[in-house]
Amino acid sequence: MSSIIANRDPRLAGHAHHSSHKSKGVWAAAWQRFRNNRVGMICLLIVAAFGFMIALSALGLIAKNWQREVGVPDANPTFLGPTVELDQMAIEQIPGPNVDISSVDPLAPRYKEWEELTAKMQVDTLPRANTLVLGGDRLGRDVLSKAIKGAQISIFVGVFAALLACTIGTALGAISGFFGGKVGDILEWLYNVFTSIPGILLIFAFAAVFGRGISTVVFILGLTGWTGIYRLMRAEYLKHASREYVRAAEAIGVSVGSRMFRHILPNVSHVILVQLSILTVAFIKAEVILSYLGLGVPLDAVSWGTMLAEAQGDLLRGKWWQLAAATAFMAVFVTAFSLMTDALRDALDPKLRGLE
Repeated sequence: MSSIIANRDPRLAGHAHHSSHKSKGVWAAAWQRFRNNRVGMICLLIVAAFGFMIALSALGLIAKNWQREVGVPDANPTFLGPTVELDQMAIEQIPGPNVDISSVDPLAPRYKEWEELTAKMQVDTLPRANTLVLGGDRLGRDVLSKAIKGAQISIFVGVFAALLACTIGTALGAISGFFGGKVGDILEWLYNVFTSIPGILLIFAFAAVFGRGISTVVFILGLTGWTGIYRLMRAEYLKHASREYVRAAEAIGVSVGSRMFRHILPNVSHVILVQLSILTVAFIKAEVILSYLGLGVPLDAVSWGTMLAEAQGDLLRGKWWQLAAATAFMAVFVTAFSLMTDALRDALDPKLRGLE
């Protein structure tokens, strides 16, 4: 039949051939719309740059020696210049009296060994820089290295805790909204139990039980932060479960799992992305609070939260650069991540698909 139409009108042949092609999938069409969003692409590059920086830090290629005291205490940023001129000289050891005390002090033979070790450590740490790129903290550690290493932990905690919370909330909300009945009632009871307890108290309770640690913080935040997205996803699945396209899929024998996650999920993914953005920002802030209260990352680690906690004491001494560095890093990432997820939400919004 198409060949007859083509013979009668050659212009219709091209149209018939074009219509025979399979239309773009949901994700391919969404990616095409996202690429047309200039702000979204710029923010994607910024987030990717942070991810690349975190990967290098995790591999030990950058910010490896963030704990090393490479500058003088409270070293100024380079653009401010040194506060005073400091001579970089080795520390001379003051000789003690030439008295044999081995008979009264059993540790006397070890003193010389300790003196040599102390002298070696002093040589390793000298000379110290008068200024650093973004300044130094009260111990002389590089603020730039701390901010990069802190990004590794804070972003890891924020993103993975948000992914965990979104996964739990989406799965439970989908089950409750799609099936309803007794299953929905049980999940609603669980939701009411979690929401009846103040969130900060719930976080403190889990932190007191599971202790401190990076993976523990991710688990605690993810386990306590799923309720908001659960409520939204339950409402979305209640609405979409009775739509015609889901009924049509059921009529042709599509499985329950396929209808839930291949048909409905792409149409509500923009809601998940909005919640992912909100939770990531909220969990980065929660990590700051937990670290400030001593329930966050371990003492031998650094995050934006621990840097902000240290910066409070620095401000009293007029040293503002650690606060500025941690705030700037966090503000750039949070803003770029939020705008990127907003662009993804617009690209996945079903209302925009008819505009193509």
